[in-house]
Formats: sequence, C-alpha cells, structure tokens
Amino acid sequence: MLDLGFLFERVSEAQILAIGGLFVGFIFGACAQQSRFCLRAAALDFSHGIFGVRLSVWLLAFSCAVLVTQVLSLSGAVLAHEARQLASPQSLSGAAIGGLLFGAGMVLARGCASRLLVLSATGNLRALLSGLVFAVIAQASLRGILKPAREWIAGWWTTADIGGNDLTAHLAISYPATIVFALLWLCAGLFFAFRARTPIWQALTACGAGLAIPLAWWFTSSMASQAFEPVQVEGVTFTGPSADTLMLFLSPPGSALDFDIGLVPGVFLGSFIAALLTRELALQGFEGGRSMARYLTGAALMGFGGMLAGGCAVGAGVTGASVFALTAWITLTGIWLSAAITDRLVNRSKREASTATGSADTSPVASLSG
Repeated sequence: MLDLGFLFERVSEAQILAIGGLFVGFIFGACAQQSRFCLRAAALDFSHGIFGVRLSVWLLAFSCAVLVTQVLSLSGAVLAHEARQLASPQSLSGAAIGGLLFGAGMVLARGCASRLLVLSATGNLRALLSGLVFAVIAQASLRGILKPAREWIAGWWTTADIGGNDLTAHLAISYPATIVFALLWLCAGLFFAFRARTPIWQALTACGAGLAIPLAWWFTSSMASQAFEPVQVEGVTFTGPSADTLMLFLSPPGSALDFDIGLVPGVFLGSFIAALLTRELALQGFEGGRSMARYLTGAALMGFGGMLAGGCAVGAGVTGASVFALTAWITLTGIWLSAAITDRLVNRSKREASTATGSADTSPVASLSG
C-alpha cells in the first residue's frame, strides 16, 4: 500500500484526503473530457445497433476499472471488503428503481452526472445548470424533503434479506474468475475500438478515466489502514459528493474536508484544463424553453434516482461494479434498459411532431449527438 506516514507529520488527515480526492478527480476529469467518456452515448449507440467509438470508449474505461480493482484487491492493496457497498446493507429495490429513474434522466439531460460536470467545465451552461439541479435534488433526497420517499422505497427490499451484497459470494467465484471476466470485457473494448478505428489518444484517455476508479480505491484503502481517524474506503462517485460540495459552498461547516469534497472540484479543474489545452472551451446555452424543461427534468430524475440507487452511472455503474456489488450491477442494468426505452419514446414523439409540422428529419441516430 501507499506509505503516507511522512505526510501525516506535515498535513492533517482531512487535508490529505481532500488532496487525494482532488488528484483523482483531476485525472478522471481530464481523461473523461478527452475521451468523451459517457454512459448515455454508449447505451444509445448500443440500443441502435451502433458498435462504434462511443461504445468502445465506455467498454475500455469500464473494463480497466474492474480489472485493476480486482488485481489490487487480490494483492491486498485495495480493501474491497471495507467498501460501503459491501460492508453495509444496500437497497435492492432502490438499485432497481433508482437505476431506471437515472437512465431516463440522463437521456433527457443528455448526459449523466459525471458528464454534466465535465461539460460544465468546458463552458456548457446547459450542463452547469442541470448539474446544479442534480445536486440540489440529490441533497433533498439525502437529508431534505425527499428523504422520506427515498427511505420508503429503499426499505422495500434490501441485501440483508438475501445474505449480503457481495456478488462473488453469491456466485461462489474467486478473484481469478473476476479477473478473467474483466479481461473479456477489455478484449471486447479493444475489438470494438479497433473495428471503429477509435483514435489511439481517445482510447488511452478512456483507459485513464477507468483507472481513476482503482486509484481512488487504492488511495482510500491506504488512508484507512494508516490514519488514526476512521476513513471510508471508496471509489469515484458523484451523487453524494455533488450534494456535499453544494452544501459546502452554501453553508460551509467548520471541518468538512474529505475525499469527496476534493473529488468534484478536481473533476471540474481537470476537464477545464484539458479543454483549455486542446482549445475546446466554448460557451453553449439552451435552445429554448422546451429544451430547458427537458434538461432540468432529467437532472431532477438523476438526482433522486442516483441517491436512491446509492450511486450514479459512475458511482454504481463502474465503481460499485468494480468490487462486484450486486446492487451496482442491478443499477447498471436498469440504467441501460431505461436509457434505451426513454430514447425510443423521446424519438418517437419527435418524429410525430416532425411529421405534423413538416420539419426536418429527426432519426434515432441523428438524435444521439445532443
């Protein structure tokens, strides 16, 4: 594990956690911005039978995250058993319903929580406002007016009813099996990347975005094993951290520094610098009232759905899946399914409106670029 003893003598544990979160977030933000890493884009391409660059980018990031996390867990460098997703009961009903809500929301908002944060740093005002709505609803779901509804749904069915949330325990598989599984996903990503002629730089930065997840697991595991105060072993997620970061700015407490607080600003900074260096900064706004309503509705669905599921498209869909948390795979399945269904419904209404008004064609493939 990473030896942090020399830092403990100079910097507080809370500051080390925040700096670590900032560093991990910076790597994820820069790589996600350059690779165009986006679960929504991959899910919609897949639903339309397009096995191209955007699907290959997601597969490369996902497989790298799972593979390296499992290798580090096998070596003992990552304390996966201490992760919140495995160490405490999780909601199965929340994972299923939250995943469905999140998937619909990310299609309407044209990006998941992490993608909105990355885009907002490049000057996309639609993503910035949608991200703020996402954070507000997430906070309301965590501690505010929506908390009773979230707790009610989450209490319907939990992992305590089935003997835990560790998928490897339920399937009776070991680390070698999970590593082989991850390698198969990596091979699929490489195959589609080669077939789609994914640019090498885009493929490498997709892997970089994925590697930010095991880096977070490794860093927080090192802190948990060496710090005097209890430290939560965690990966990269955006629902809870977005809500906490929002509250830090609105009502800063006396001592609030931790890994999550550094993560969100780190992603924003990494994305901004990457876009600045590649000259991709550009102000973008809403196209009209209907467009704005769609984005904000989607952001609200993601805020509640993400908090209900215990994670967003990255937090549950990649981070949770990398430690084989059962609820994470349920959430990920729900997101992919709901995204495909929502896209079909939205495109159908667009085509009907286009037919009625005689406007330009809005094919399903064309609508993927939003």
